[in-house]
Amino acid sequence: MKIILSRKGFDSGSGGYPSPILPSGELCSLPIPEPISDIRSQRYEEIRIGNHSLGSLVNDLTQGKITPEKPAHLDPDLNFDSIARAENWKPIFGQAGAAETHLQNQGVKEGDIFVFFGLFRQVEQVAGKYSYVRGAPPLHIIFGWLQIEQRIPVDSLSEIPSWALNHPHCKSEKYGNRDSIYISSERIKLLNIDKPGAGTFKKFDLALCLTSPSASKTSIWQLPSWFHPKSENSSLSYHQNLTRWKLEDDYVLLNTVSRGQEFVLNCEEYPESLDWLCNILELCN
Repeated sequence: MKIILSRKGFDSGSGGYPSPILPSGELCSLPIPEPISDIRSQRYEEIRIGNHSLGSLVNDLTQGKITPEKPAHLDPDLNFDSIARAENWKPIFGQAGAAETHLQNQGVKEGDIFVFFGLFRQVEQVAGKYSYVRGAPPLHIIFGWLQIEQRIPVDSLSEIPSWALNHPHCKSEKYGNRDSIYISSERIKLLNIDKPGAGTFKKFDLALCLTSPSASKTSIWQLPSWFHPKSENSSLSYHQNLTRWKLEDDYVLLNTVSRGQEFVLNCEEYPESLDWLCNILELCN
C-alpha cells in the first residue's frame, strides 16, 4: 500500500488565499477556481460545507476578487451533502498532467490512499463578514482522505459511471495529456478500523497539522521520526534530498518542496505509516 500526501484547495498560488478554519474549529477546504469554462461547473454559491455556503466565504475572504457566481473546481469531491447528487454517487478525485504522470510512475493503484492537505488559516466573523484573524499563521493541515477503488483514464469515457460525468475531469476538454479520475472504495480497507472509504475531517485537531509549531515557514513540517529517510532511495517522493530532513529527539523536520502536489510514501518501507494513518482516521466523526 502507498499513502499519497496530496495538496489541494486554496493557497497562495491557486485562489490566492488560505482556506478557513471557522470560529467553531470547522475545517472548510475551498476548491480552486475552475480554469476551464463549462456550463456543468458548480458555482461557489451552489456548494455547501455543513451550514456554510462557499459563495459568501470566498467573496468575503478574497475581498470580492472571487465572487459567489464564479465556477469552482470541486475536486477532490468528498462530501455527499456539498451539492445535489446523482444516484449511486461516490467520492471522486481527478488528476492530470505531470502530477498524474508522477502518480503512475510511483505505481499508485487500487487500495492506495490519498491523504489530502491544504493551506488553512483561522477566520472570524465580524459584522456578518468573514475575515482572517489578525496574526493567525497559515498552516498546512490534513482535511480529507480517499482510498482508491478504481482509477479510470478520462479517455475511456465508456468506463466512467454516469453519476461521475459531471465531475470536472470528465469534461470534453482535458486538463493535461494524462488525465484520470480516482473513485473511492465504500469502506476503508485497513485492519482494525471501520471508516468510509473517503471523507473529510470536520474539526481542526493538532494531529492533523503538518506545519511545525516552531517554524517561521508554512512549508516546514513536523512529522513522526519514522518519516526520516532510510536512504536517498527510500523516502517520501520529491524529498530524497537528505538535507531537507532534520532529525530531532522524537520527531523530524522536513523542508517540503515548493508547490508539489503529490508526495508518495511506500508503506512497505515505512510500516509505522499504517498506524499513523489509522490514528488520524480515528479523528473522523
